[in-house]
Amino acid sequence: MRIARFVHPGGIAWGVVESPSSAGPNPPWESLTVAAIKDHPMGAIEFTGERFAIGDVRLLAPILPSKVIAVGRNYAAHAAEMGTDVPERPLIFLKPSTAVIGTRDVIRLPADSDQVEHEAELGLVIGKLAKDLPREQALGAVFGYTCANDVTARDQQRADVQFTRAKSYDSFCPIGPWIDTSFDPSGVRVRALVNGEVKQDGNTRDMIFDVATIVSFVSHVMTLVPGDVILTGTPDGVGRIADGDTVTIAIDGLGELVNPVRAK
Repeated sequence: MRIARFVHPGGIAWGVVESPSSAGPNPPWESLTVAAIKDHPMGAIEFTGERFAIGDVRLLAPILPSKVIAVGRNYAAHAAEMGTDVPERPLIFLKPSTAVIGTRDVIRLPADSDQVEHEAELGLVIGKLAKDLPREQALGAVFGYTCANDVTARDQQRADVQFTRAKSYDSFCPIGPWIDTSFDPSGVRVRALVNGEVKQDGNTRDMIFDVATIVSFVSHVMTLVPGDVILTGTPDGVGRIADGDTVTIAIDGLGELVNPVRAK
């Protein structure tokens, strides 16, 4: 099930994204509809009866997390391109909830950075309270998966050593277009395209720490609450984005997250 959060003429709601049964595994965008649901999608799903063509609504970030936890250097090739070693344990940092935007929203380039870069990532959304989970129970805390872009001011990351400023600007955490609750994250292709040109092309099978290991590790550091988002790391090929670009994060079987880039 694909859960979206969207604006419609009556307000803001969550809904289930549906496609015609005849459309196959990769239905065209214009064939999709959104069936509105009552209340929060992590409870019992009850439809309101309202359905909208996806082109008639505006998709928002599919969840508003209390926190975003990101994993650094989780692909060996990316660690190598950064000139750093592979970590012995998941290297985690935080992005603020105010960095979160949805598909089609604008990534705003800060005036005091000359090197803002894309980072294509598989994101996951926590579905229930999780603390000190053993690895074998960790996947049970995952509500679903989404595409994510860990936008980074690389020059500031190098200058500051720690990550907070470089990762935390408003709009530096696009997620979406929806949350897929039945998605299998093992062995899937993760790409970043800038103006239609492929810049990153990796696969989750190359992650150093898999999803279960990451969720377990993070839950031993901090309590995870429903709606929290974890970004699982980026493959190699990160690169600069500039005013006027359009960045697409595409994960096979999950969807595409598309964001224009503009100077402030």
